[in-house]
Amino acid sequence: MARIGRLRWKMLALMLCGTIVIYVDRGVVGVLAPILKKEGFFTNEQYSYVVSAFQIVYSFAQPVAGYLTDLIGPRIGYAVAALVWGLAAALQATSSGWMSMAGFRALLGLSEAVAIPTGTKMSTVWFPSQERSIATGWFNSGSSIGAMITPPLVIWLATWYGWRSAFFITGALGIILSFVWYWLYRDPQNHPKLSQSERTYIEAGAAPAPTAAKPSIRAVFSQPKFLGIIIARFLTEPAWQTFQYWIPLYMVTVRGMDIKQFALFGWMTFLASDLGCVVGGYLAPLLKGWLKINVVNARLLVITIGALCMVGPALISLVADPITAILCFSLGGFAHQMLSSMMYALMGDVFEKSDVATATGVAGMFGYLGGALFTLLVGALAATIGYEPLFALLFAFDLVAAATLWAFIGVRRGQGRAQAAG
Repeated sequence: MARIGRLRWKMLALMLCGTIVIYVDRGVVGVLAPILKKEGFFTNEQYSYVVSAFQIVYSFAQPVAGYLTDLIGPRIGYAVAALVWGLAAALQATSSGWMSMAGFRALLGLSEAVAIPTGTKMSTVWFPSQERSIATGWFNSGSSIGAMITPPLVIWLATWYGWRSAFFITGALGIILSFVWYWLYRDPQNHPKLSQSERTYIEAGAAPAPTAAKPSIRAVFSQPKFLGIIIARFLTEPAWQTFQYWIPLYMVTVRGMDIKQFALFGWMTFLASDLGCVVGGYLAPLLKGWLKINVVNARLLVITIGALCMVGPALISLVADPITAILCFSLGGFAHQMLSSMMYALMGDVFEKSDVATATGVAGMFGYLGGALFTLLVGALAATIGYEPLFALLFAFDLVAAATLWAFIGVRRGQGRAQAAG
């Protein structure tokens, strides 16, 4: 591997760092929610409005962000977005109530919408098909790493310097990232340090170059398989939104943990999520080789395994110990990120390189709309029926999503190669 160069892995490491920063900035409000609720900053229902302000704007901004990423390239688009989201994250510290915080969260959602389309685009243009699930697994693991380090970091900052400092300091990370990304990132065709041997290796394992230079939204929606993808994203995204925004509040208000105890154990769910990203990325090519199946079916098999493992959150009502509840969430985090990474990898299998960020953005819109609706549902019903029945729904959603993907995307015996690719 060394003789053909490793520049693509350095680009992936840069993308991973960006994803970590995104999910730190995104997750601060979830960690601080018990503190802010105790201070009367918002109620459960008002908190759901704060969270959904981000989700709704983020959802509708993703198709635009994806299209612009395909049109102008990741280098400029991601750098500008990082500058804006860093400022938006820092400005949350100036909030005077839940309404102003919701406004800053909306700006954060607008700018962070570039995240997944850029990551999917980068893994598609920098990696051949046989490595793409590994690449998407690693860049998507940044969401788990960011979510994992956020509780101890934010609670430490809030304890020593006040909760507003947590927004200021984590927002500064996005601003720094903006300049670092613009300085270091290039697409393969523009990178002066890419060796000819590595360029040949990437191109040999990639899909044929698209004939049209510009992205096409019509081409995205003309794919029948895309319906399966957007249904699956709509059903699976609520799980990750629930883990990120509702676990701290649930563990403190229902399970009796204080905020410092949560800082000691809350990261476990996201460590398991990180492992799910990486394990899923490596498991897909292994299953392809072991079972002699199509690469698309190998990815779908990993998604199915992840959906079955989402039983963890459904079991929370049956356990009494708070640490065991955290472990149930951890199984769910592992499962969700395993299947989530594979869904990003599928985008490169189904769509041309010129359209992959656009397609990812549109699919992400439907995913975050599902997340926003579920957030509002939790905010409205948690106080009456409890959190646990809502957590159990996540398991059912993922099972239906896996079945949907098999129905729309699964490669049947005797299906031609061109049909399998999309």
